[in-house]
Amino acid sequence: MSKSKVTIGYVFKPIIWPRRKFVFIGLILIVISRLANLVLPYASKILMDDVIPQNDLERLKLILIVVVGAIAVQAVTSFSLTQILSVEAQRLIAQLRAKVQRHIIQLPIRFFDNTKTGELVSRIMTDVEGIRNVVGTGLLQLFGGTLTSIISLFLLISISPMMTLYVLVPVAIFGVISLKAFGYIRPIFRERGKINAEVTGRLTETLGGVRVIKGFNAEAQEIKTFESGVDRLFRNVKKSLTSTSIVTSSATFLLGLASTGIMGIGGYMIMKGDLTFGEFLSFTLYLGFMIAPIVQMSNIGSQLTEAFAGLDRTEEIMNMPLEDDGSERNIGLDHIKGDVQFDKVSFAYETGKEVVRNVSFNATAGSVTALVGTSGSGKSTIAGLAASFLNPESGVITVDGADLSKVTLRSFRAKLGVVLQDDFLFEGTIRENILFPRPDATDEQLGTAVKAAHVNEFTDRFEDGLDTLIGERGVKLSGGQRQRIAIARAILADPRILILDEATSNLDTESETFIQASLKGLMKGRTTFVIAHRLSTIRQADQILVVENGEIVERGKHDELIAKEGRYYQLYTYQARI
Repeated sequence: MSKSKVTIGYVFKPIIWPRRKFVFIGLILIVISRLANLVLPYASKILMDDVIPQNDLERLKLILIVVVGAIAVQAVTSFSLTQILSVEAQRLIAQLRAKVQRHIIQLPIRFFDNTKTGELVSRIMTDVEGIRNVVGTGLLQLFGGTLTSIISLFLLISISPMMTLYVLVPVAIFGVISLKAFGYIRPIFRERGKINAEVTGRLTETLGGVRVIKGFNAEAQEIKTFESGVDRLFRNVKKSLTSTSIVTSSATFLLGLASTGIMGIGGYMIMKGDLTFGEFLSFTLYLGFMIAPIVQMSNIGSQLTEAFAGLDRTEEIMNMPLEDDGSERNIGLDHIKGDVQFDKVSFAYETGKEVVRNVSFNATAGSVTALVGTSGSGKSTIAGLAASFLNPESGVITVDGADLSKVTLRSFRAKLGVVLQDDFLFEGTIRENILFPRPDATDEQLGTAVKAAHVNEFTDRFEDGLDTLIGERGVKLSGGQRQRIAIARAILADPRILILDEATSNLDTESETFIQASLKGLMKGRTTFVIAHRLSTIRQADQILVVENGEIVERGKHDELIAKEGRYYQLYTYQARI
Protein backbone atom coordinates (compact mmCIF):
# COMPACT_ATOMS: atom_id res chain seq x y z
CA MET A 1 0.00 0.00 0.00
CA SER A 2 1.32 3.43 -0.89
CA LYS A 3 1.17 5.97 1.83
CA SER A 4 -1.37 8.03 -0.08
CA LYS A 5 -3.74 5.19 -1.01
CA VAL A 6 -5.77 3.53 1.74
CA THR A 7 -7.30 0.20 0.67
CA ILE A 8 -10.20 -1.82 2.10
CA GLY A 9 -7.64 -4.49 3.05
CA TYR A 10 -5.68 -1.96 5.07
CA VAL A 11 -8.78 -0.54 6.74
CA PHE A 12 -10.01 -4.04 7.65
CA LYS A 13 -7.20 -4.95 10.05
CA PRO A 14 -6.87 -1.86 12.30
CA ILE A 15 -10.43 -0.52 12.06
CA ILE A 16 -12.96 -3.23 11.22
CA TRP A 17 -11.39 -6.34 12.79
CA PRO A 18 -11.18 -4.93 16.36
CA ARG A 19 -14.93 -4.22 16.05
CA ARG A 20 -15.73 -7.61 14.54
CA LYS A 21 -18.34 -8.34 17.22
CA PHE A 22 -20.40 -5.29 16.23
CA VAL A 23 -19.82 -5.92 12.53
CA PHE A 24 -20.84 -9.59 12.90
CA ILE A 25 -24.06 -8.62 14.69
CA GLY A 26 -24.63 -6.04 11.94
CA LEU A 27 -24.13 -8.69 9.27
CA ILE A 28 -26.68 -10.98 10.91
CA LEU A 29 -29.17 -8.11 11.18
CA ILE A 30 -28.63 -7.02 7.58
CA VAL A 31 -29.13 -10.61 6.32
CA ILE A 32 -32.34 -10.98 8.36
CA SER A 33 -33.55 -7.59 7.08
CA ARG A 34 -32.83 -8.40 3.44
CA LEU A 35 -34.44 -11.85 3.62
CA ALA A 36 -37.53 -10.30 5.21
CA ASN A 37 -37.48 -7.78 2.36
CA LEU A 38 -37.94 -10.59 -0.19
CA VAL A 39 -41.14 -11.89 1.41
CA LEU A 40 -43.40 -9.33 -0.32
CA PRO A 41 -42.63 -10.30 -3.97
CA TYR A 42 -43.20 -14.01 -3.27
CA ALA A 43 -46.39 -13.25 -1.33
CA SER A 44 -47.60 -11.12 -4.26
CA LYS A 45 -47.13 -14.03 -6.69
CA ILE A 46 -49.15 -16.41 -4.45
CA LEU A 47 -51.82 -13.73 -4.01
CA MET A 48 -52.27 -13.21 -7.75
CA ASP A 49 -51.91 -16.81 -8.96
CA ASP A 50 -53.52 -18.83 -6.15
CA VAL A 51 -55.39 -16.86 -3.50
CA ILE A 52 -57.47 -14.46 -5.61
CA PRO A 53 -58.46 -16.98 -8.34
CA GLN A 54 -59.56 -19.47 -5.65
CA ASN A 55 -61.18 -16.84 -3.33
CA ASP A 56 -59.16 -18.34 -0.44
CA LEU A 57 -59.76 -15.95 2.49
CA GLU A 58 -57.82 -18.06 4.99
CA ARG A 59 -54.65 -17.98 2.86
CA LEU A 60 -55.20 -14.23 2.33
CA LYS A 61 -55.18 -13.67 6.11
CA LEU A 62 -52.06 -15.82 6.43
CA ILE A 63 -50.29 -13.88 3.67
CA LEU A 64 -51.16 -10.55 5.31
CA ILE A 65 -49.86 -11.78 8.69
CA VAL A 66 -46.62 -12.99 7.10
CA VAL A 67 -46.12 -9.71 5.19
CA VAL A 68 -46.82 -7.59 8.32
CA GLY A 69 -44.39 -9.80 10.27
CA ALA A 70 -41.73 -9.31 7.58
CA ILE A 71 -42.25 -5.54 7.69
CA ALA A 72 -41.95 -5.57 11.51
CA VAL A 73 -38.71 -7.59 11.25
CA GLN A 74 -37.31 -5.04 8.77
CA ALA A 75 -38.22 -2.14 11.09
CA VAL A 76 -36.66 -3.76 14.18
CA THR A 77 -33.46 -4.85 12.39
CA SER A 78 -33.08 -1.44 10.76
CA PHE A 79 -33.42 0.31 14.15
CA SER A 80 -31.02 -2.13 15.85
CA LEU A 81 -28.52 -1.80 13.02
CA THR A 82 -28.45 1.97 13.30
CA GLN A 83 -28.19 1.91 17.09
CA ILE A 84 -25.37 -0.63 17.21
CA LEU A 85 -23.20 0.45 14.30
CA SER A 86 -23.85 4.20 14.20
CA VAL A 87 -23.02 4.55 17.89
CA GLU A 88 -19.89 2.41 17.43
CA ALA A 89 -18.91 4.52 14.40
CA GLN A 90 -19.21 7.73 16.44
CA ARG A 91 -17.14 6.13 19.23
CA LEU A 92 -14.48 5.25 16.66
CA ILE A 93 -14.50 8.81 15.30
CA ALA A 94 -13.88 10.12 18.83
CA GLN A 95 -11.06 7.59 19.35
CA LEU A 96 -9.48 8.40 15.98
CA ARG A 97 -9.61 12.14 16.67
CA ALA A 98 -7.86 11.55 19.99
CA LYS A 99 -5.31 9.27 18.29
CA VAL A 100 -4.54 11.77 15.52
CA GLN A 101 -4.29 14.65 18.01
CA ARG A 102 -1.98 12.56 20.20
CA HIS A 103 0.24 11.85 17.20
CA ILE A 104 0.26 15.42 15.88
CA ILE A 105 1.12 16.96 19.23
CA GLN A 106 4.18 14.67 19.42
CA LEU A 107 5.53 15.73 16.01
CA PRO A 108 8.68 17.88 15.82
CA ILE A 109 8.51 21.66 16.21
CA ARG A 110 9.65 22.05 12.59
CA PHE A 111 6.41 20.39 11.43
CA PHE A 112 4.33 23.06 13.20
CA ASP A 113 6.53 25.82 11.81
CA ASN A 114 5.52 24.72 8.30
CA THR A 115 1.83 23.90 8.90
CA LYS A 116 -1.12 26.16 9.61
CA THR A 117 -2.96 25.63 12.88
CA GLY A 118 -6.36 25.64 11.17
CA GLU A 119 -5.18 22.99 8.72
CA LEU A 120 -4.25 20.71 11.61
CA VAL A 121 -7.63 21.33 13.24
CA SER A 122 -9.27 20.20 9.99
CA ARG A 123 -7.07 17.09 9.89
CA ILE A 124 -8.10 16.15 13.42
CA MET A 125 -11.79 17.05 13.34
CA THR A 126 -12.94 16.59 9.73
CA ASP A 127 -10.81 14.00 7.94
CA VAL A 128 -11.80 11.13 10.25
CA GLU A 129 -15.56 11.76 10.05
CA GLY A 130 -15.95 9.65 6.92
CA ILE A 131 -15.03 6.55 8.94
CA ARG A 132 -18.67 6.35 10.03
CA ASN A 133 -19.45 5.15 6.49
CA VAL A 134 -16.91 2.34 6.88
CA VAL A 135 -17.80 1.06 10.34
CA GLY A 136 -21.33 2.48 10.32
CA THR A 137 -24.18 1.25 8.20
CA GLY A 138 -22.52 2.26 4.91
CA LEU A 139 -20.26 -0.76 4.46
CA LEU A 140 -22.90 -3.18 5.69
CA GLN A 141 -25.51 -1.59 3.45
CA LEU A 142 -23.08 -2.28 0.63
CA PHE A 143 -22.87 -5.90 1.74
CA GLY A 144 -26.64 -6.11 2.26
CA GLY A 145 -27.32 -4.59 -1.15
CA THR A 146 -24.95 -7.07 -2.80
CA LEU A 147 -26.63 -9.97 -0.97
CA THR A 148 -30.11 -8.78 -1.95
CA SER A 149 -29.08 -8.33 -5.58
CA ILE A 150 -27.54 -11.82 -5.78
CA ILE A 151 -30.57 -13.55 -4.20
CA SER A 152 -32.92 -11.51 -6.38
CA LEU A 153 -30.88 -12.46 -9.45
CA PHE A 154 -31.33 -16.20 -8.79
CA LEU A 155 -35.05 -15.70 -8.15
CA LEU A 156 -35.34 -13.72 -11.40
CA ILE A 157 -33.59 -16.51 -13.31
CA SER A 158 -35.97 -19.07 -11.81
CA ILE A 159 -38.94 -17.05 -13.10
CA SER A 160 -37.59 -16.11 -16.57
CA PRO A 161 -33.98 -16.61 -17.73
CA MET A 162 -34.60 -14.63 -20.93
CA MET A 163 -35.92 -11.51 -19.20
CA THR A 164 -33.11 -11.77 -16.62
CA LEU A 165 -30.46 -11.88 -19.36
CA TYR A 166 -31.97 -8.76 -20.95
CA VAL A 167 -31.79 -6.95 -17.58
CA LEU A 168 -28.15 -7.88 -16.91
CA VAL A 169 -26.80 -6.05 -19.98
CA PRO A 170 -27.66 -2.46 -18.84
CA VAL A 171 -26.81 -3.38 -15.22
CA ALA A 172 -23.31 -4.49 -16.30
CA ILE A 173 -22.83 -1.26 -18.30
CA PHE A 174 -23.90 0.74 -15.23
CA GLY A 175 -21.39 -1.19 -13.08
CA VAL A 176 -18.51 -0.31 -15.41
CA ILE A 177 -19.52 3.39 -15.44
CA SER A 178 -19.71 3.43 -11.61
CA LEU A 179 -16.24 1.90 -11.16
CA LYS A 180 -14.70 4.41 -13.56
CA ALA A 181 -16.51 7.30 -11.85
CA PHE A 182 -15.41 6.36 -8.33
CA GLY A 183 -11.82 6.02 -9.51
CA TYR A 184 -12.08 9.58 -10.82
CA ILE A 185 -13.90 10.96 -7.77
CA ARG A 186 -11.49 9.76 -5.05
CA PRO A 187 -8.68 12.22 -5.90
CA ILE A 188 -11.31 14.98 -5.99
CA PHE A 189 -12.39 14.15 -2.45
CA ARG A 190 -8.75 14.04 -1.37
CA GLU A 191 -8.16 17.46 -2.90
CA ARG A 192 -11.31 18.72 -1.16
CA GLY A 193 -9.85 17.77 2.22
CA LYS A 194 -6.69 19.71 1.36
CA ILE A 195 -8.60 22.81 0.20
CA ASN A 196 -10.88 22.66 3.23
CA ALA A 197 -7.85 22.51 5.52
CA GLU A 198 -6.24 25.50 3.80
CA VAL A 199 -9.42 27.58 3.96
CA THR A 200 -9.93 26.64 7.63
CA GLY A 201 -6.30 27.51 8.35
CA ARG A 202 -6.59 30.95 6.80
CA LEU A 203 -9.91 31.59 8.57
CA THR A 204 -8.31 30.66 11.92
CA GLU A 205 -5.45 33.10 11.25
CA THR A 206 -7.88 35.83 10.21
CA LEU A 207 -9.98 35.52 13.37
CA GLY A 208 -6.85 35.33 15.55
CA GLY A 209 -5.31 38.41 13.93
CA VAL A 210 -8.46 40.52 13.71
CA ARG A 211 -6.82 43.45 15.52
CA VAL A 212 -4.02 43.60 12.95
CA ILE A 213 -6.57 43.35 10.12
CA LYS A 214 -8.67 46.19 11.48
CA GLY A 215 -5.58 48.21 12.41
CA PHE A 216 -4.44 48.18 8.76
CA ASN A 217 -7.97 48.53 7.34
CA ALA A 218 -7.50 45.19 5.57
CA GLU A 219 -10.99 43.71 6.01
CA ALA A 220 -11.71 43.84 2.27
CA GLN A 221 -8.44 42.05 1.51
CA GLU A 222 -9.19 39.23 3.96
CA ILE A 223 -12.78 38.92 2.71
CA LYS A 224 -11.45 38.57 -0.83
CA THR A 225 -8.91 35.91 0.25
CA PHE A 226 -11.58 33.88 2.05
CA GLU A 227 -14.03 34.20 -0.85
CA SER A 228 -11.31 32.91 -3.17
CA GLY A 229 -10.80 29.89 -0.89
CA VAL A 230 -14.48 29.01 -0.61
CA ASP A 231 -14.80 29.42 -4.39
CA ARG A 232 -12.05 26.80 -4.86
CA LEU A 233 -13.97 24.57 -2.46
CA PHE A 234 -17.19 25.15 -4.43
CA ARG A 235 -15.51 24.26 -7.74
CA ASN A 236 -14.18 21.05 -6.21
CA VAL A 237 -17.63 20.11 -4.89
CA LYS A 238 -19.13 20.99 -8.27
CA LYS A 239 -16.70 18.63 -9.99
CA SER A 240 -17.61 15.75 -7.66
CA LEU A 241 -21.33 16.48 -7.99
CA THR A 242 -20.98 16.33 -11.77
CA SER A 243 -19.33 12.92 -11.53
CA THR A 244 -21.90 11.50 -9.11
CA SER A 245 -24.77 12.91 -11.16
CA ILE A 246 -23.39 11.11 -14.24
CA VAL A 247 -23.57 7.86 -12.26
CA THR A 248 -27.12 8.58 -11.06
CA SER A 249 -28.32 9.69 -14.50
CA SER A 250 -26.81 6.67 -16.22
CA ALA A 251 -28.53 4.48 -13.63
CA THR A 252 -31.86 6.14 -14.33
CA PHE A 253 -31.45 5.79 -18.10
CA LEU A 254 -30.03 2.25 -18.29
CA LEU A 255 -32.28 0.77 -15.64
CA GLY A 256 -35.24 2.58 -17.18
CA LEU A 257 -34.43 0.87 -20.47
CA ALA A 258 -34.35 -2.45 -18.64
CA SER A 259 -37.75 -1.82 -17.08
CA THR A 260 -39.22 -0.83 -20.46
CA GLY A 261 -37.86 -3.98 -22.06
CA ILE A 262 -39.30 -6.09 -19.25
CA MET A 263 -42.73 -4.55 -19.83
CA GLY A 264 -42.56 -5.53 -23.51
CA ILE A 265 -41.08 -9.00 -23.05
CA GLY A 266 -43.24 -9.78 -20.01
CA GLY A 267 -46.41 -8.57 -21.71
CA TYR A 268 -45.63 -10.69 -24.78
CA MET A 269 -44.93 -13.81 -22.65
CA ILE A 270 -48.18 -13.37 -20.66
CA MET A 271 -50.16 -13.07 -23.87
CA LYS A 272 -48.53 -16.27 -25.16
CA GLY A 273 -49.24 -18.05 -21.87
CA ASP A 274 -45.56 -18.59 -21.00
CA LEU A 275 -45.79 -16.37 -17.92
CA THR A 276 -48.53 -15.90 -15.31
CA PHE A 277 -49.57 -12.47 -14.10
CA GLY A 278 -48.36 -13.35 -10.58
CA GLU A 279 -44.94 -14.38 -11.93
CA PHE A 280 -44.71 -11.13 -13.89
CA LEU A 281 -45.61 -9.11 -10.78
CA SER A 282 -43.09 -10.95 -8.58
CA PHE A 283 -40.45 -10.62 -11.34
CA THR A 284 -41.04 -6.87 -11.43
CA LEU A 285 -40.78 -6.61 -7.64
CA TYR A 286 -37.67 -8.80 -7.49
CA LEU A 287 -36.19 -6.66 -10.27
CA GLY A 288 -36.79 -3.61 -8.10
CA PHE A 289 -35.08 -5.35 -5.17
CA MET A 290 -32.09 -6.17 -7.40
CA ILE A 291 -31.81 -2.74 -9.00
CA ALA A 292 -32.55 -0.55 -5.94
CA PRO A 293 -29.45 -1.77 -4.01
CA ILE A 294 -27.31 -1.23 -7.12
CA VAL A 295 -28.47 2.40 -7.34
CA GLN A 296 -28.09 2.72 -3.56
CA MET A 297 -24.59 1.26 -3.82
CA SER A 298 -23.61 4.13 -6.13
CA ASN A 299 -24.46 6.55 -3.28
CA ILE A 300 -22.77 4.35 -0.67
CA GLY A 301 -19.78 4.01 -2.99
CA SER A 302 -19.52 7.80 -3.13
CA GLN A 303 -19.61 7.96 0.69
CA LEU A 304 -16.97 5.25 1.01
CA THR A 305 -14.80 6.98 -1.59
CA GLU A 306 -14.97 10.19 0.48
CA ALA A 307 -14.21 8.20 3.64
CA PHE A 308 -11.12 6.59 2.10
CA ALA A 309 -9.94 9.98 0.83
CA GLY A 310 -10.13 11.30 4.41
CA LEU A 311 -8.32 8.20 5.66
CA ASP A 312 -5.64 8.78 3.02
CA ARG A 313 -4.91 12.16 4.58
CA THR A 314 -5.16 10.80 8.12
CA GLU A 315 -2.74 7.97 7.31
CA GLU A 316 -0.36 10.49 5.75
CA ILE A 317 -0.20 12.31 9.10
CA MET A 318 0.05 9.10 11.12
CA ASN A 319 3.05 7.97 9.03
CA MET A 320 5.05 11.04 10.01
CA PRO A 321 7.84 10.16 12.47
CA LEU A 322 7.33 11.34 16.04
CA GLU A 323 9.68 13.73 17.77
CA ASP A 324 10.53 10.93 20.19
CA ASP A 325 9.31 7.48 19.13
CA GLY A 326 11.59 5.63 21.55
CA SER A 327 13.77 4.09 18.82
CA GLU A 328 16.71 6.50 19.15
CA ARG A 329 16.02 8.34 22.38
CA ASN A 330 16.48 5.72 25.08
CA ILE A 331 18.50 7.50 27.80
CA GLY A 332 16.37 8.61 30.74
CA LEU A 333 17.72 11.34 33.03
CA ASP A 334 16.18 10.94 36.47
CA HIS A 335 18.15 13.85 37.87
CA ILE A 336 19.56 16.70 35.81
CA LYS A 337 22.49 18.65 37.16
CA GLY A 338 22.48 21.10 34.27
CA ASP A 339 25.82 20.95 32.43
CA VAL A 340 25.08 21.77 28.79
CA GLN A 341 27.79 21.57 26.14
CA PHE A 342 27.69 22.40 22.42
CA ASP A 343 30.41 20.69 20.37
CA LYS A 344 30.76 21.91 16.77
CA VAL A 345 26.99 22.18 16.33
CA SER A 346 25.51 23.22 12.98
CA PHE A 347 21.87 23.51 11.97
CA ALA A 348 19.89 24.39 8.82
CA TYR A 349 16.14 24.84 8.34
CA GLU A 350 16.68 24.28 4.62
CA THR A 351 19.32 22.04 3.09
CA GLY A 352 22.47 23.99 2.28
CA LYS A 353 21.39 27.11 4.21
CA GLU A 354 22.97 26.83 7.65
CA VAL A 355 21.74 29.29 10.27
CA VAL A 356 24.06 27.95 12.99
CA ARG A 357 27.63 27.06 12.04
CA ASN A 358 30.14 25.08 14.05
CA VAL A 359 29.05 26.46 17.43
CA SER A 360 30.92 25.24 20.52
CA PHE A 361 30.57 26.39 24.12
CA ASN A 362 30.05 25.02 27.61
CA ALA A 363 27.31 26.17 29.99
CA THR A 364 28.16 24.77 33.39
CA ALA A 365 25.44 23.84 35.88
CA GLY A 366 23.92 26.89 37.50
CA SER A 367 25.59 29.36 35.11
CA VAL A 368 23.96 32.11 33.04
CA THR A 369 24.79 32.19 29.34
CA ALA A 370 23.64 35.25 27.40
CA LEU A 371 23.19 35.16 23.63
CA VAL A 372 23.40 38.56 21.95
CA GLY A 373 23.48 39.77 18.38
CA THR A 374 21.37 41.35 15.68
CA SER A 375 18.00 39.94 14.58
CA GLY A 376 18.40 36.80 12.47
CA SER A 377 21.89 36.07 13.73
CA GLY A 378 20.91 32.62 15.10
CA LYS A 379 20.37 33.33 18.81
CA SER A 380 16.88 31.84 19.02
CA THR A 381 17.97 28.81 16.97
CA ILE A 382 20.77 28.09 19.47
CA ALA A 383 18.25 28.41 22.31
CA GLY A 384 15.87 26.09 20.41
CA LEU A 385 18.66 23.53 20.07
CA ALA A 386 19.40 23.78 23.81
CA ALA A 387 15.69 23.25 24.53
CA SER A 388 15.62 20.15 22.25
CA PHE A 389 13.02 21.83 20.02
CA LEU A 390 15.49 21.34 17.15
CA ASN A 391 18.08 18.65 16.47
CA PRO A 392 21.55 19.57 15.12
CA GLU A 393 22.45 18.63 11.55
CA SER A 394 26.00 17.94 12.76
CA GLY A 395 27.88 18.14 16.03
CA VAL A 396 26.71 17.06 19.47
CA ILE A 397 24.83 18.71 22.34
CA THR A 398 25.28 17.01 25.70
CA VAL A 399 23.44 17.37 28.99
CA ASP A 400 25.43 16.13 31.98
CA GLY A 401 27.61 14.27 29.47
CA ALA A 402 24.68 12.49 27.76
CA ASP A 403 24.02 13.09 24.06
CA LEU A 404 20.81 15.16 24.02
CA SER A 405 19.68 13.48 20.77
CA LYS A 406 19.65 10.15 22.68
CA VAL A 407 17.90 11.46 25.83
CA THR A 408 14.15 10.88 26.16
CA LEU A 409 12.34 14.17 25.74
CA ARG A 410 10.00 13.43 28.63
CA SER A 411 12.88 13.13 31.13
CA PHE A 412 14.69 16.20 29.76
CA ARG A 413 11.74 18.55 29.39
CA ALA A 414 10.47 17.64 32.84
CA LYS A 415 13.37 19.80 34.05
CA LEU A 416 13.13 22.48 31.35
CA GLY A 417 11.50 25.90 31.69
CA VAL A 418 10.85 28.32 28.84
CA VAL A 419 9.79 31.98 28.87
CA LEU A 420 9.39 33.44 25.39
CA GLN A 421 9.08 37.01 24.15
CA ASP A 422 5.48 36.41 23.06
CA ASP A 423 4.61 33.64 25.48
CA PHE A 424 1.39 31.76 24.84
CA LEU A 425 -1.42 31.93 27.38
CA PHE A 426 -4.44 29.64 27.21
CA GLU A 427 -8.01 30.82 27.41
CA GLY A 428 -9.16 30.48 30.99
CA THR A 429 -8.13 32.04 34.29
CA ILE A 430 -4.82 33.44 35.47
CA ARG A 431 -4.67 30.64 38.05
CA GLU A 432 -5.07 27.92 35.41
CA ASN A 433 -2.31 29.41 33.26
CA ILE A 434 0.20 29.60 36.11
CA LEU A 435 -0.66 26.06 37.24
CA PHE A 436 -0.24 24.72 33.68
CA PRO A 437 3.15 22.97 34.25
CA ARG A 438 2.14 21.66 37.71
CA PRO A 439 -1.66 21.31 38.05
CA ASP A 440 -1.19 19.55 41.41
CA ALA A 441 0.85 22.38 42.99
CA THR A 442 -0.25 23.52 46.44
CA ASP A 443 -1.75 26.94 47.15
CA GLU A 444 1.47 27.81 48.98
CA GLN A 445 3.62 26.96 45.94
CA LEU A 446 1.26 28.91 43.69
CA GLY A 447 1.37 31.91 46.02
CA THR A 448 5.18 31.85 46.07
CA ALA A 449 5.34 31.90 42.25
CA VAL A 450 2.72 34.67 42.05
CA LYS A 451 4.66 36.88 44.46
CA ALA A 452 8.04 36.10 42.91
CA ALA A 453 6.81 37.22 39.48
CA HIS A 454 4.87 40.19 40.98
CA VAL A 455 1.63 38.89 39.45
CA ASN A 456 -0.23 39.83 42.63
CA GLU A 457 0.48 43.51 41.92
CA PHE A 458 -2.20 43.55 39.25
CA THR A 459 -4.39 40.57 40.28
CA ASP A 460 -5.08 42.22 43.64
CA ARG A 461 -6.84 44.99 41.70
CA PHE A 462 -9.06 42.50 39.83
CA GLU A 463 -12.43 41.61 41.33
CA ASP A 464 -11.87 37.88 40.75
CA GLY A 465 -8.12 37.94 41.50
CA LEU A 466 -6.35 34.86 40.17
CA ASP A 467 -9.68 33.53 38.90
CA THR A 468 -10.02 36.38 36.39
CA LEU A 469 -10.76 35.16 32.85
CA ILE A 470 -8.09 36.44 30.46
CA GLY A 471 -9.70 35.70 27.07
CA GLU A 472 -8.14 33.94 24.09
CA ARG A 473 -4.32 34.19 24.23
CA GLY A 474 -4.67 36.53 27.22
CA VAL A 475 -6.16 39.31 25.09
CA LYS A 476 -7.70 41.05 28.12
CA LEU A 477 -4.28 41.64 29.71
CA SER A 478 -1.45 44.01 28.87
CA GLY A 479 1.81 42.69 27.42
CA GLY A 480 3.59 43.16 30.73
CA GLN A 481 0.87 41.34 32.65
CA ARG A 482 0.97 38.40 30.24
CA GLN A 483 4.74 38.23 30.56
CA ARG A 484 4.63 38.17 34.34
CA ILE A 485 2.12 35.29 34.24
CA ALA A 486 4.52 33.42 31.91
CA ILE A 487 7.39 34.01 34.33
CA ALA A 488 5.28 32.84 37.28
CA ARG A 489 4.50 29.69 35.29
CA ALA A 490 8.24 29.07 34.80
CA ILE A 491 8.96 29.72 38.49
CA LEU A 492 6.29 27.17 39.50
CA ALA A 493 7.77 24.58 37.08
CA ASP A 494 11.03 24.72 39.09
CA PRO A 495 13.28 23.75 36.14
CA ARG A 496 16.99 22.88 36.16
CA ILE A 497 17.54 24.41 32.71
CA LEU A 498 15.89 27.71 31.85
CA ILE A 499 15.47 29.43 28.48
CA LEU A 500 14.62 33.14 28.62
CA ASP A 501 13.95 34.64 25.19
CA GLU A 502 13.42 38.39 25.61
CA ALA A 503 11.63 37.60 28.87
CA THR A 504 11.44 41.25 29.95
CA SER A 505 10.75 42.79 26.55
CA ASN A 506 7.07 43.54 27.20
CA LEU A 507 7.55 45.14 30.58
CA ASP A 508 7.52 48.80 31.50
CA THR A 509 10.50 50.18 33.42
CA GLU A 510 8.93 49.73 36.86
CA SER A 511 7.76 46.19 36.13
CA GLU A 512 11.13 45.31 34.64
CA THR A 513 12.85 46.32 37.85
CA PHE A 514 10.63 43.95 39.83
CA ILE A 515 10.97 41.15 37.28
CA GLN A 516 14.74 41.45 37.08
CA ALA A 517 14.85 40.82 40.82
CA SER A 518 12.51 37.83 40.54
CA LEU A 519 14.40 36.44 37.54
CA LYS A 520 17.64 36.71 39.49
CA GLY A 521 16.07 34.48 42.14
CA LEU A 522 14.67 32.15 39.49
CA MET A 523 18.04 31.78 37.72
CA LYS A 524 19.96 31.08 40.91
CA GLY A 525 21.33 27.54 40.80
CA ARG A 526 19.80 26.89 37.37
CA THR A 527 21.54 26.65 34.01
CA THR A 528 20.07 29.62 32.17
CA PHE A 529 20.19 30.74 28.55
CA VAL A 530 19.19 34.37 28.10
CA ILE A 531 18.44 36.01 24.76
CA ALA A 532 18.27 39.77 25.20
CA HIS A 533 18.36 42.74 22.90
CA ARG A 534 18.58 45.04 25.92
CA LEU A 535 22.20 44.41 26.81
CA SER A 536 21.83 46.21 30.14
CA THR A 537 19.83 43.21 31.40
CA ILE A 538 22.67 40.68 31.00
CA ARG A 539 25.64 42.46 32.60
CA GLN A 540 25.86 39.85 35.36
CA ALA A 541 25.88 36.84 33.00
CA ASP A 542 28.66 34.26 33.56
CA GLN A 543 29.37 34.26 29.84
CA ILE A 544 28.16 36.34 26.93
CA LEU A 545 28.18 34.83 23.44
CA VAL A 546 28.04 37.30 20.57
CA VAL A 547 26.38 35.59 17.59
CA GLU A 548 26.73 36.85 14.02
CA ASN A 549 25.59 34.91 10.94
CA GLY A 550 25.17 31.74 13.00
CA GLU A 551 28.71 31.84 14.45
CA ILE A 552 30.09 32.88 17.83
CA VAL A 553 32.34 35.84 17.06
CA GLU A 554 33.04 36.88 20.66
CA ARG A 555 32.68 35.38 24.12
CA GLY A 556 33.44 36.48 27.65
CA LYS A 557 31.98 38.48 30.55
CA HIS A 558 30.57 41.96 30.16
CA ASP A 559 33.61 43.87 31.41
CA GLU A 560 35.99 41.70 29.34
CA LEU A 561 34.04 42.27 26.14
CA ILE A 562 33.73 46.01 26.77
CA ALA A 563 37.50 46.19 27.25
CA LYS A 564 38.05 44.41 23.91
CA GLU A 565 36.04 47.13 22.12
CA GLY A 566 34.85 44.59 19.57
CA ARG A 567 31.38 43.68 18.28
CA TYR A 568 29.81 43.54 21.76
CA TYR A 569 31.26 46.95 22.58
CA GLN A 570 29.70 48.35 19.38
CA LEU A 571 26.28 46.92 20.21
CA TYR A 572 26.41 48.05 23.82
CA THR A 573 27.58 51.61 23.16
CA TYR A 574 25.04 51.98 20.32
CA GLN A 575 22.21 51.03 22.69
CA ALA A 576 23.59 53.32 25.39
CA ARG A 577 23.39 56.25 22.96
CA ILE A 578 19.78 55.36 22.17
